[in-house]
Amino acid sequence: MSTQYLNGEQACALAAQHYSDRLVYSPATASWIHQPVANAWGQAVQNQSTQSQPVSLLPNKNRQLSSALVSSTSLLAAIPYLYKLARDDQGAGSVVHVSAGNDKDVFADFSDVMAVRHSGLVLLTSSSVQEAYDLALVAHVAAVRTSKPFLHFFDSSRVAQEYTSITTLADDVLTQLLSAEDVAAFKSVEQDDTKPALTAYLKYQQQNANAVDVTAVVQQVMDQFAQLTGRQYSTAAYTGHKDADKVVVAMGAGANVVSHVIQALPDAKVGLLKIHLYRPLEDLVALVPASAKQLVVLEPSQDQTSTYNPLFLDVSAGFLEKEQVDLVSGLYGVTGADVSPASIHGLLSSITLDRRFEVAAVKPVAVDVVPAHAQQLVVAGASDQIHGFAQSFASQQVYTTHVHGQPVTHIRVSSQPTTFVPSLVADAQTVVLLTNSPAASFDALQRLSQGGKVVITSESALSNGVKRAIADKKATVVEYQAKATFLEQEQVIVVPVSEWANLSIEDVPQEQPAPAVQQDAPRLETPYLGLLNQVFGDRLDIVNAVNSSSVWSPSATNPERASPEYGYGKVLHKIQQRGRFIDQVEALIKNGLPADDQKLLSQWLLLAKSPSATVKQINDAANAVLAKPELVKLLPGHHDLLFVKSNWLLGSDSWAVDLGQSGVHHVITGGDNINMLVIDTQVYSSEEERELRKKDIGLYAMNFGNVYVASVAIYASYTGVLHALMEADAYPGPSIVLAYLPAVDNKIDSIASLKETKISVDNGAWPLYRWNPALEAQGKEPFSLDSQRVKRELEAFLKRENHFTQIVAQHPDLDRLLVSSLETDFQKRHAELKRKARDDYEKLLSGLGGANGPPLLVLFGSDNGNAEGVAKKIATRATSRGLQVKLMAMDDYEDIQELGNEANLVLVVSTAGQGELPSNGREFWKALNGFNPGDIQLSELNFAVFGMGDSHYWPREEDAMFYNRPGKLIDAKLSVLGANRLVELGLGDDQDADGFETALSAWEPDMWKSLGVKDVGGEEEPKLTDDQMKIDSNYLRGTIAQDLLDESTGAISEINGKLLKFHGSYGQDDRDIREERKKQGLEKAFSFMIRVRMPGGVSTPEQWLVMDELADQYANGAIKLTTRQAFQLHGILKKNLRSTIRGINHSLLSTLAACGDVNRNIMVTPVTEIPEVHAQVQEFSDKMMLHLAPQTTAYHEIWLADDLVAGHAVQDHEPIYGPTYLPRKFKIVVAVPPNNDVDIYAHDLGFIAIVEGKQVVGYNVTVGGGMGMTHGNKKTYPRPASMLGYVPADLAIKVSEAVMTTQRDYGCRTNRKHARFKYTIDDHGLDFIKGEIEKRSGYTFAPARAFEFKDNADRYGWTKGVDDKWHFCMFIENGKVKDFPDFPVRTGLRELAKWHKGEFRLSPNQHLVIANVPEADLEKTKLHLAKYKMDNLAFSGLRLNAMACVALPTCGLAMAESERYLPTLVGHLEQAIEEAGLRDDAITIRMTGCPNGCARPYLAELAFVGKAPGAYNVYLGGGHQGERLNKLFKESLREDEILATIKPIIKQYALERQQGEPFGDWVIRAGYVKKTITGLDFHDL
Repeated sequence: MSTQYLNGEQACALAAQHYSDRLVYSPATASWIHQPVANAWGQAVQNQSTQSQPVSLLPNKNRQLSSALVSSTSLLAAIPYLYKLARDDQGAGSVVHVSAGNDKDVFADFSDVMAVRHSGLVLLTSSSVQEAYDLALVAHVAAVRTSKPFLHFFDSSRVAQEYTSITTLADDVLTQLLSAEDVAAFKSVEQDDTKPALTAYLKYQQQNANAVDVTAVVQQVMDQFAQLTGRQYSTAAYTGHKDADKVVVAMGAGANVVSHVIQALPDAKVGLLKIHLYRPLEDLVALVPASAKQLVVLEPSQDQTSTYNPLFLDVSAGFLEKEQVDLVSGLYGVTGADVSPASIHGLLSSITLDRRFEVAAVKPVAVDVVPAHAQQLVVAGASDQIHGFAQSFASQQVYTTHVHGQPVTHIRVSSQPTTFVPSLVADAQTVVLLTNSPAASFDALQRLSQGGKVVITSESALSNGVKRAIADKKATVVEYQAKATFLEQEQVIVVPVSEWANLSIEDVPQEQPAPAVQQDAPRLETPYLGLLNQVFGDRLDIVNAVNSSSVWSPSATNPERASPEYGYGKVLHKIQQRGRFIDQVEALIKNGLPADDQKLLSQWLLLAKSPSATVKQINDAANAVLAKPELVKLLPGHHDLLFVKSNWLLGSDSWAVDLGQSGVHHVITGGDNINMLVIDTQVYSSEEERELRKKDIGLYAMNFGNVYVASVAIYASYTGVLHALMEADAYPGPSIVLAYLPAVDNKIDSIASLKETKISVDNGAWPLYRWNPALEAQGKEPFSLDSQRVKRELEAFLKRENHFTQIVAQHPDLDRLLVSSLETDFQKRHAELKRKARDDYEKLLSGLGGANGPPLLVLFGSDNGNAEGVAKKIATRATSRGLQVKLMAMDDYEDIQELGNEANLVLVVSTAGQGELPSNGREFWKALNGFNPGDIQLSELNFAVFGMGDSHYWPREEDAMFYNRPGKLIDAKLSVLGANRLVELGLGDDQDADGFETALSAWEPDMWKSLGVKDVGGEEEPKLTDDQMKIDSNYLRGTIAQDLLDESTGAISEINGKLLKFHGSYGQDDRDIREERKKQGLEKAFSFMIRVRMPGGVSTPEQWLVMDELADQYANGAIKLTTRQAFQLHGILKKNLRSTIRGINHSLLSTLAACGDVNRNIMVTPVTEIPEVHAQVQEFSDKMMLHLAPQTTAYHEIWLADDLVAGHAVQDHEPIYGPTYLPRKFKIVVAVPPNNDVDIYAHDLGFIAIVEGKQVVGYNVTVGGGMGMTHGNKKTYPRPASMLGYVPADLAIKVSEAVMTTQRDYGCRTNRKHARFKYTIDDHGLDFIKGEIEKRSGYTFAPARAFEFKDNADRYGWTKGVDDKWHFCMFIENGKVKDFPDFPVRTGLRELAKWHKGEFRLSPNQHLVIANVPEADLEKTKLHLAKYKMDNLAFSGLRLNAMACVALPTCGLAMAESERYLPTLVGHLEQAIEEAGLRDDAITIRMTGCPNGCARPYLAELAFVGKAPGAYNVYLGGGHQGERLNKLFKESLREDEILATIKPIIKQYALERQQGEPFGDWVIRAGYVKKTITGLDFHDL
C-alpha cells in the first residue's frame, strides 16, 4: 500500500484503471486520467477519448472489462445507452463512474443521477476521496461477480474537487480481490446470439429466474476488501445513539457532515443511516432503532417532475407501515456552495421541521467538529504553494471555490492522522490575500476568526471594503513572504485600523453573504426572472433588489437597495470602473508585452472599444485572455470587467408613482446603457381597476425619443417577451420592458392570471408593443404593435408622432375600430347597431301578424341556446296571436327603470353553474336586485317567468337550492318590487320525460290565457331538423361561401356552423374574455378550430412544417395533438379560414370529414410490438378512410377552387351516405394487441388485428362503443363496444361499409341525443344488428379469434422498427405543442422536421412518435431530443397515463377546466402517489370539461368530468386495459374535496393491492364502486 495526494476524480480514475481493459472518457473528464498505466494484471489499459457519449462505447461482445468516466450533466443524453447497457449481455461487468453535480459552484447535485435510477444499473455512491477510490474498486469487482453494469457516483464538488492524501493498493493486493482467473472465467461466458427474440414479459420472467442477489454480492466484496485493507464498508449502516429518536438518512458527502456532527454530540439521541448501495436499495427498517420517531431524509437532488425527491420517496415506501415514524424531506447542496455543521446541528436540534425544507433555511446552531490540533486557512487568489504546503502535513484537506472568477481555497491541515469534515472553512486562523479582487478577498475575510491573521501582498492593492472587513475582524496584518509557508508569515504591518473601520464597503456590496431569505415573500416576478436567466445566463447582472426576496419585499436592513436610484448608481459606477480598466489595459499594451499576449489583449481592447462589436465577440476575446494565466497576473484587478454584462434593474409597478422625480426618470434621461424590467401585477379586467391605473412608464419614456420601450405579457406571448428582452439588451441606450403578470390574491395562479392577461390585452388596458428607436436610424418604423388594441393615450402619442398611419399601412387588414381605443365612439356605434337589429326584428315579427294587440316584452337568459330557443318560440307565437312583441337578451335591456313603462313581460331563464345566472343575464339581475320596494314603479307590469334547470344536476340535499335558482330569484324579486304575476313560476326540468318541454307545455297555455289570448292557430313553422338542413344544403354547401365574405361579424350563421363541421371546422369563441367583451359592447371573440383528417395520425416532416407555419401565421401559435390522432389548430379568424384549409390541403392533408355526421378520422396503433404489422394496418386504414369518405365536391369548391360556387349551382351524389349523411358522428379504430392504446371499446366500430407470424390475416370486429352522455339524464350513457366476431382481412372494408350503412338506416334521426350507434344497437338488439351487417356485407362472422390486451397506454421511449429504423415516443402533456420556458418543444420539433427522414405519428393518447429514424441518424436524433428536453420521460406513472380534452376557453360545451387544470391536479395527487410508493405505477387518469367524453373518461381507472366551474364528478373502476367502464363515485367535488377523497384511497390501494392488481380492479374489490358490465347499468350505483 502507498499514499497518494489526489482529488476524488483522480482517485476514482486510478481505481478504474486498476480493473479495466478499456477506459472511455470525454474531453471534459480527461483531467482525471493517469497516463500511462497498466491494470492490476500488468496489461496496458486502452484509454479511449471520445467526443460522443462515452457510455455508448461500453457494450462489447468480448466481455471486455470496460469503464467510463463521465459528468452527471451528460447522463440524461445517455439514458438510452444506460438502458441498453442494463438490458444487453454486452453491458455485463461495465462500470460508469459519475461526478455528480451541475454547472454551478455548489456543494453537490445528484439530480441527474436520480433521473437515471430506474435504468437498471446498480448504483453505488461514495462520500469522500478515500471512498471514491475504495468503492470504485468494489464496483468493478462486484460488476464482474454479478455480470451487472454498475454506476458509481460521488459529489462533483465536495469529493471530486477535494484534494487529500489517500491510501492506494498495490497490484498484489488488487489481484487478491479480483484475480486473473476470475476475469478469465468472466470472459469465457459465451453469448448466445442465436436465441429467439423474447417479449418483454418473457424477458422479465427469465431475468427473475436468473436473478442475482446484488446486495449480498456487494456486501461480500466489501467484507473481503476490509480483510485486505482494514477499511470496512456496508451497503447501508447506522451510527449514533442506540435509542435515537431522530435519525438522518443520507448519502454522499452530506452524510459525512452529519456523521461529524453526531460524533460531536455523544449524548444526543440522534443517529445517521448512511447509504452506499442505492440501487438496489435494501430494507432499511431493520437498521433504524425502534425508538426512532422521525426520519430526516437529506439529499442533494431536486426532481422538478415530483413533489418529493427520490431518496425520500424510496425511504417513505419502506416505512409505510411504521405510522409512528414521521418522515421529512430536506434539500441541500443543489444551489448552495456548502452544508455547514452548524446547519446540520440546527436541524438535529429543531423540535419541528416542515415536511419539505431546505437545510440552508434551518437556523444554525454552533458546533465544533474541527480537531484542536488542526490548522484552518483560506487563500484568496492563485498560488503554486498551496498543494505543496498541504502535502507537508500528515493530514490535509484542500478545496477551492470561485468567487467572481477568482479562486478561494479552503485548507485544513494537521500533523496528526485525522479525517476532516467536508465543509467550507468558517473559522480560519489565517487568511491569505493574493488577489486584487474585492469580492474574493471579502469572501475569504468573512471566514476569518476574530483576531486572526491576514497575509497581504500590498496595502495599496486593498480596496476600501476589504480594509473595512480586516478592521472589523480586528486582524493582525502581515506582509506576504514568498519564501515562507503560509503559517510562517511573521512580517507584521502596522495599519490605521481606526481609519479602516470607518471606510465604506460599497465596492463589494453584492458579494456580502446574503441574509436568510424571507420565506413569506411572494416571488411574483419568478417567471420573468426565469426568462432573464434563460436568455442571458452568466451575463445577467440584476443590480438592484440586493438581498431581497422579491422586488415587492425589499431587504429589511437596506430597503433603498431595491430602488432604481440605487441600481442606477451601481451601473454608473461599473461603467466608470470599466472605463478606467480599459485605460489601464491600453497603458499595459503600450508598455510592451510578449507578442502573443499583446495580440490577445489588443484584440480584446479593439473589440471593447468598437461600437459595432457583438457581445459574443467581446466575451470570447475575454475568455481567450483569461486562458493565459501569466497574462492575467499582469492585468489590473476586477477581471470580470473584461466581460460585457447585461445589466438589469428589476422593479415593481410602484415605480410608476411620481415619475418625474424618480430614479426611472434619471435612467431615462441619463442615456446610459441600462435595462429596466418593471413588472405590473395589477388586475385591469374591470373599468374601475383601469381607472386606478398608475402613470404609464412606457408612454413617459417614449416621449424622450431615445429609449427602447416594450410592453409584454408572458401569458399572452412567450416569444414576444423573449424578443423584447433580447432587443432591450442589444439597444445601446436605456431600455424599459414593462411586463404584465396579474396577481389574484397576491399570488400567481396560472389559469386565473392567464384569463386576466387575455382580458387586459383584449380590452386595450395592457397593449403589447415594442418601440425601438434604433430602427428609425435604419429608415424603418420604430413602433410595432403586437396586439389588436391600444389605449387612448398611446393612440394619441402615435398620432402625434405620425406613427399611427404607418402602422395601419403596414397592417391593411387591421380594423380601424379594433386598433382604436375602447373609449372612442365604437361602443356607441356598436350599441346603435344592436338597437337597430332589435328594432328590425321587432318590425319583422310585427309584420308577420299585423300586430295590433297588447305589447309583450320577451327576455331571455341563455348560455347553451335552449332558453333563447323557447323565448323565440314564445315571441313568434305571440306575434301570430296579434301581440306587439319585443325580444332580446336580458342584458340587452339597457335601463331597468324602463320596466315600469312595460305592460307585459315574459322572462325565460336557464341555470348556469351552481345556481348562477347565464352570462347574458347577470347584469340585468345585478341591476334588478339592487332595487328596494319603492325605488322603482312596477305596479303596472304583469310578468311571467319560466325557469329551466335540472333537478338532479346537484344531487346532494344541501345543493337542492341550486335547482332553477335564477328563475326563482327573478320571480320573487319582481313580485317584491310590486309587479303582478300573470301565472305561477314555471320550472322546466331536464329530468322530466320530455325534458323542459313537459313543464313548458303545461305552463304556456296558462300564460296565454292570463294574457287574454286564445291558445289556438298561427303556430310557427316546424323546427328545421338536422336532416332537413343537410338536404337543403345541397351536399354540404349551404351558404358557407357567402358567410365567409361577410365582414360585419367574426361568426357565421347557426346552420352554416353545423355544416362547417363536415368540412373539419368548429366555430368557437374565447370564453375567458366573453364577459369583458360583452361589457364593452363588443361581440364575442369568435374564432374557428380546424381539425385535420389523417388516418393513423401519420404526418411527413414536410406536413409537420406546414402545420407549424400555419399555427403561427393564422392560429394561436400552438399545435394541438388530439385524442383522435389528429392535428388541431385553434384561434383562426373567419377571414383566414380559407387560407388555412388551403394550406393544409397543399401539404396533401385534408380536413374534410374530420368532424360532422360522417366517419371521422380513423385511429391506428402507432407502434406495434411486431414492427412489420404497422404498415399493414396503416394501409388498411388509409383504404378504409378513402372508401368511407364523403364524395361531395362542395369541399373543393368552397376551399380550394379559385371561383366560389354556392347554392344549388352544382348537383352531387353520395353513394354511401345519401343526402342526409349519418344520424350522428361515427368513429372507427384499429387496434393491434397487446396494446389497446386506441381504446377500441370506446368507438362505433373497431378492428382488432389478428396476426399470424408477421402477417395480419384478419380482424375481430367490435361495434357500438361510445362515450357521450348528459349529466343527470339516465337515458344517455357511455357504452363499451360489443364483439361481433372475426372477419378476414380482405373483407374488412366491405364490412365497415355494411356497419356504417346499418347505422345510416336504423339510427335515430329525431333525437340527436339518442342517435349514436350505441343506442341503435340497444334499441334493436345486437343479434338484429349483426344479422343486418352480415346481410349487407355478404359475410357471416366467424367466432372471434383469441387476443389479449395488456393496457391502453402509449409505448414510451425507443423501440426498433423494420429495416434498422427506430421509433421514439415522447411525452407531450395533453398534446399541447407550444414552446414553454422550460420545454421548447415546438421549436425542437420544427428543427427536427427540417432534417428528419422518417415520419411523425400522433399517438391516441395525445403524445408523439418520432418514427422511422434511420440507424445512421439515431445518435443525431438522440442528441437533438436531449437538447430540447424532448427525451425526458422521468415523470410519474400517473402523469404519463393522464389525458384531458381541450375544454375552456374555446370549447362551447365545457362546464369546467380540463386541459389547463389536469396537470395541476395530477401534481397534487402525485404527492399521495409518491408517499405510497406508487410513483412508477400506471394508473389511467382522464379529465373532460363536460360529459361528452372526448378524452374517453368513462374507460379510465380514475376520471374527472366537469360539472360546473371548479366542480367535477369523480368516476372509479375503469379497466386498466380499457375494456371496462367506470362508475360514478362522488358528484360535484371541488379540488380540496377531491384530494381529501382520493388520497386516502391511493394510500389504501398501496397497502392492500394484490400482486399486479390494477387500481381499477382494486377499487371494485375494495367496494368503492360496483363493476359496470354494460352501458345500461352505468347509472346503477
